Amino acid sequence: MRIKFRVLFLFCLIATLVNKTYSQQTQIQLQHPSDVIISKNIYGHFAEHLGHSIYGGFYVGDSSKIKNTNGVRNDIIDALRKLKIPNLRWPGGCFADTYHWKDGIGEKSKRPSIVNTNWGNVTEDNSFGTHDFLNMCKLLGCEPYISGNVGSGTVQELADWVQYANFENKSPMSELRKQNGQIEPWGVKFWGIGNEAWGCGGNMTPEYYANKFREYTTFMNSTNKTKLFKVASGASDDDYHWTETLMKNIPLYMLDGIAIHHYSVINWNHKSSATNFTEQQYFATMKEAWKMEEMVTKHSAVLDKYDPQKKVALVVDEWGGWYDVEDGTNPGFLYQQNTMRDAMIAGITLNVFNNHSERVRMANLAQCINVLQSVILTDKEKMILTPTYHVMEMYNVHQDAKLLPLSISKSNYILNKDTLQAVSASASVDEKGKIHISLVNIDPIKDQSISINLNSEMYKSVTGKILTSATLQDHNSFDDTNKIKPVSFAKASLKGNILTVPLPPISVVLLELQ
Repeated sequence: MRIKFRVLFLFCLIATLVNKTYSQQTQIQLQHPSDVIISKNIYGHFAEHLGHSIYGGFYVGDSSKIKNTNGVRNDIIDALRKLKIPNLRWPGGCFADTYHWKDGIGEKSKRPSIVNTNWGNVTEDNSFGTHDFLNMCKLLGCEPYISGNVGSGTVQELADWVQYANFENKSPMSELRKQNGQIEPWGVKFWGIGNEAWGCGGNMTPEYYANKFREYTTFMNSTNKTKLFKVASGASDDDYHWTETLMKNIPLYMLDGIAIHHYSVINWNHKSSATNFTEQQYFATMKEAWKMEEMVTKHSAVLDKYDPQKKVALVVDEWGGWYDVEDGTNPGFLYQQNTMRDAMIAGITLNVFNNHSERVRMANLAQCINVLQSVILTDKEKMILTPTYHVMEMYNVHQDAKLLPLSISKSNYILNKDTLQAVSASASVDEKGKIHISLVNIDPIKDQSISINLNSEMYKSVTGKILTSATLQDHNSFDDTNKIKPVSFAKASLKGNILTVPLPPISVVLLELQ
């Protein structure tokens, strides 16, 4: 009898330990719809003249054997249109403050070359310039977001660029545009006034840059058809002093957005491999990704102090994971693979942006193709979609939908003595009344049992998609392009106003309720 009791006790103990090790309960409470719209521009992208982002990525030239439209790869166009890319930032990044736009217009054979001193000291022939970029944005169905040269440029140069792109009537720059084959203006709305002015954009103080912003924007004019949206070069990470100085010294009528940049980097001197990393390194990367919540909250608080009406947008126009480059590639080209770790970064970050969309109204993943946390990788005629691409495609249902605020109970991802929030979530309701809920479990071991109170019993069905894989290091390659892709998820169950979801380790789930 004692033996049986001990066996039963041991069995119960093991079951308890297994439950503690492999499952957690997480409660989510949906609130009533707000009046806040999740701007589609949160889902923007970034194309810098860096490595094979432009040349060999977007652009192969119209004589290439790869199918293209005016030199832009057709498979890239199709993939990004499916992604519903809302805006594209160009030409940088650090490259922007060395770029002189008039070198990239006119007959291609007569354009001067440039040495890309920021990224690999390669020589570029300026064959991809303003016309190529703005016409590519038309093909993609997205808004262009141009970063102007403040670091090495002039006020007149940027004012001329605005006039060249936008002026509808007769002027020196509009006539030059017509001579170069573009009769109608493009109507470029989004303009960045320099990039990382605190660093590669000029090593300026915030006080000095605030005056530069005022000077430059004074001569950047809207037109009858195009009202400019002017974005100030903002802070690195948690430099709240930079944000406060700009808000204090730039009149609100001159300012539409302030940028911030944050990368999920373990250590700038020892970043880790993109594919061969430990759980400790993964945990440290997730810790950096979660810092976006704190930074967005605190930068928003500074903006609220000077702009309680929330006129000025917080623009996170560089974000993503940053690792060591792939073996055998140019260190200045920042080419890295993309694993389930990157899917976790994307899911967490987009949920943060969605939940703070009252203030965060634009963002740009760094970068779109072949650089850092790319959504697409290319190798000559080959192309693969990364896990990050699939997350952004799953999430595009939130674009321009109404935010559903939510509260979430604490769920722990524990490694050694360190703890992170394991579950991230955001929700919205679209114009047809469909609810979309995005869920992320960053824990690589434990399932999460999610219980969501919907506050309503009007929903009769739930469908879903899931992105997951066996290990954190899994990725798509040119030999196995579909190792990671979204599949149907049918394990969510709806009973009354309670939605129950078993959330596997390292997974992103998108649910739709009707």
